Amino acid sequence: MRYFKVGLLALCAMLLLVSRMAFALVDIPDVTAHVTDLTNTLTTQQQSALESKLAAFEAKKGSQIAVLIVSTTQPEDIAQYSMRVAEKWQLGREKVDDGVLVLVAKDDRKMRIEVGYGLEGAIPDVYAKRIVSDVMRPRFKQGDYYGGIDASVDTLISITDGEALPAPEVNQSSQMSGDNALALFFVGTLFLTMFFHGILGRFFGSAATGGVMGGAAALLAATSTGIGVGIAAFLVSIILPSIFTGGGGSRRSGGYYGGGTSSGGWSGGGSSSWGGSGGDFGGGGASGDW
Repeated sequence: MRYFKVGLLALCAMLLLVSRMAFALVDIPDVTAHVTDLTNTLTTQQQSALESKLAAFEAKKGSQIAVLIVSTTQPEDIAQYSMRVAEKWQLGREKVDDGVLVLVAKDDRKMRIEVGYGLEGAIPDVYAKRIVSDVMRPRFKQGDYYGGIDASVDTLISITDGEALPAPEVNQSSQMSGDNALALFFVGTLFLTMFFHGILGRFFGSAATGGVMGGAAALLAATSTGIGVGIAAFLVSIILPSIFTGGGGSRRSGGYYGGGTSSGGWSGGGSSSWGGSGGDFGGGGASGDW
């Protein structure tokens, strides 16, 4: 009898563990881009095209539209999972609430459009339902997932673009990137000038400096950019000795620059992860299947 009780307790514990595993909620991924595909359904080119389109729209209008593709939302209904995603990602601007989430659960064969508070007038549930049933479903049935998502994004952009929303804040990142590139150009040119002039002399050292800077710019940007950067670096390298020595200058170590060491610094120019801006959702939108 004692062994029977022990076995029964063990069986109950195992069933409890299995049930908890079965009903574990699907994790919500961190948002780092406008398009998140956890199923590898979209090709790199397709994902990049969608990302560029949505980023350009956000820069123009301020509204944030994001796409998420998951395998399943089970055991949750897609609407429940969608709201959890919306609450975590906070798409759209704070107090404007102009975010939209396009969610596809591929293995469940379900999709949903979740609409932020601020766009529920522009995209009422009936509009969202039409996009799901008339735009996404026919393409998904044919296996054209990218076509369905891309067309739905285009429709959402078209509708949202006509809505009277606050203008987006001016993005200073491009200006910062330009400042960083300029700082990097001058620091790099200065360093290479000090190095090559001491070895090759003023003219050939400047030519080497221009070649290295131009080659680096061509690899990072384009050939035409590299040519321009190379010429600019050559000219700057030629005149640097005159700036530091008043036109004279010696080729010995430290002759041009007074023997001192110089260091330049600039803020990092890497791209930061994209994310929501504090928007709020109230359950507006529509779901469907195919």
